[in-house]
Amino acid sequence: MRLKGKTAIVTGGASGFGAGIVQKFVAEGAQVMIADINGEAAHEMAEKLGANALAQQVDVSDATSVEAMANAATQTFGPLDILVNNAGVTHLPTPLEDVTEADFDRVFNVNMKSVYLTARAFVPQMKDRGTGAILNVASTAGLSPRPNLNWYNASKGWMITATKTMAVELAPSGVRVNAICPVAGETPLLKSFMGEDTPEMRAKFLSTIPLGRFSTPEDMANAALYLCSDEASMITGTALEVDGGRCI
Repeated sequence: MRLKGKTAIVTGGASGFGAGIVQKFVAEGAQVMIADINGEAAHEMAEKLGANALAQQVDVSDATSVEAMANAATQTFGPLDILVNNAGVTHLPTPLEDVTEADFDRVFNVNMKSVYLTARAFVPQMKDRGTGAILNVASTAGLSPRPNLNWYNASKGWMITATKTMAVELAPSGVRVNAICPVAGETPLLKSFMGEDTPEMRAKFLSTIPLGRFSTPEDMANAALYLCSDEASMITGTALEVDGGRCI
C-alpha cells in the first residue's frame, strides 16, 4: 500500500500503459481518476476497479476540458498528490516532409501542449501545499529516434526536456517531476509505430531490444509506482529508460 491516502490522475488511463498504471495505483491504495478521451472505456474500467477509481472524459489538448477535469478531481478528491501525463498519439511511419499538418498538430497538441495545460491546472495547488509528484510518460523515441517517426520522436524529446526544466523549477516548492521512457509495447499505439502489425515487422522491432520482448503495461506501472511514491523522494528530473536495453 505504497500510495495509501494519495490521490492521482492518469491521463489516457483507460488503455495501454495508462491502464496498467491505474490498476497498480489503485492496488497500492490510491484514489485514481481515469482520465481518457474515451469516456465509455474509462467508466467501464472504473466500475471494475471499485470505489477508489473515478472516470472522467477529457481531451488533454483542450484547455476547457482539462480545466473541467481539474475541477472534478478537486471536488471529488480534494488536493491532487500525483499527476501522470500518459495520454499520447503518434503519426504513422512517414517521411518527415510528408506528414500532414493535421497529423503534426495532433501530435503537438496531445503530446506536448497537454503537459502545459495540466501543469497550469495542477502545479499551483501542489506549490501551495509544498508537495506533489508529476510523471510524464515519454519514450525511447525521444532518446534514440527511429526513422520516419520524426515529429513523434521530437514531441517525446520535448517532453523529456520539459520534465527536466519543470523539475529544476519546482524543486524548491517540494514538487518532483520525472519521466519514464518506454520502448514499444503491447498497446493500441504499437500498430501505428510499426505501420503494419505483421510477424516480420514485430521481429524487426524486437531485434532492437536486447532483452528480446516488448514492454508491458505492468512494466510501466512498476516504474511509475516507484517514481510517484515516497520511496523516490530524492529523485527528480530523471528520464528513466524502461526499455529492455533499447537505448544502450
